[in-house]
Amino acid sequence: MIQNLVRKNIVNLQPYSSAREDFTGSEGVFLDANENPFGTYNRYPDPYQKQLKEKLAQIKGCQASQIFIGNGSDEVIDLAFRIFCNPKKDKALIFTPTYGMYEVSANINEVELIKVPLTVDFQLDMMALKPHLSDESIKVLFLCSPNNPTGNSIPITEIEYILKNFKGVVVLDEAYIDFSQQDSFLSRLDEFQNLIISQTLSKAWGLAGLRLGLAFMNAEILHFYNKVKAPYNVSTINQETALQALCNYSDFKYKVALIIEERTKLIQLLETVPIILKIYPTDANFILIKVHDANELYQKLVREQVIVRNRNSVIKNTLRITVGTKEENEKLIKFFNHYSK
Repeated sequence: MIQNLVRKNIVNLQPYSSAREDFTGSEGVFLDANENPFGTYNRYPDPYQKQLKEKLAQIKGCQASQIFIGNGSDEVIDLAFRIFCNPKKDKALIFTPTYGMYEVSANINEVELIKVPLTVDFQLDMMALKPHLSDESIKVLFLCSPNNPTGNSIPITEIEYILKNFKGVVVLDEAYIDFSQQDSFLSRLDEFQNLIISQTLSKAWGLAGLRLGLAFMNAEILHFYNKVKAPYNVSTINQETALQALCNYSDFKYKVALIIEERTKLIQLLETVPIILKIYPTDANFILIKVHDANELYQKLVREQVIVRNRNSVIKNTLRITVGTKEENEKLIKFFNHYSK
């Protein structure tokens, strides 16, 4: 089934074979890759990040053979278009408002994007979606849960319905899943052959500077991802640094719990601010608020060196606030209390 969705030129593609694929050992006199014989990082990195994947598989409860590691989740998104969507012919589908890179990648790859608006409370409009599920020209559907920039999770039953009824590939973006009360879909990966689950080390793991995106998929889809990706898409330094962080799981759990605790406190404090018209429910490490004039308020915050995200162009008069440290959150609230007087 999956191969039928893949672009024919990708099916027939002869991928680049790097020196580190021809010889996979770790010992020897390496005269095969035109590397400089001197230096600390003079050798090319492991093209398939084997050690990092083994550790991730242990943490995530899956098989290393189900993991793709990309140069940020943006690579995972871009490769989905490049593998499954013929430019100027095939289509993809998103639910708006959502993460902006889906549309950017669609435009770069010249893929028409079908946009199904979310409801007023940012949930799926299943009636509006259903006619698109049988459209065979739509090859990829992107679903972000918890959603960015709204923060809410999509009900499991609706995700199941899409996976069972959509004819193409579903990319379920779980970048913020570690902050959610809802379980990851990862434990059910084997149930759905058309499912790609995207996660990241940028958010809950605090490794945004490394640009490491994760994707979990079956062996057939992974075959094509490995075919199309750049040979050495993740540097040695990034692999080593990520592996070191993953070995400190207790620190990760502590910091996630701390962020969730601060999120609760911050929401409670924001509820007392008169100029905030609405605080939207969130399962992420950010809070979306509605105000009278987002542009004006954003500029006032900038002048106080408090930087939030102005989402007015996406959702009218909204600001997206990332949950910071206790001290950072207190500075934000201090501004709001002063501004409200």
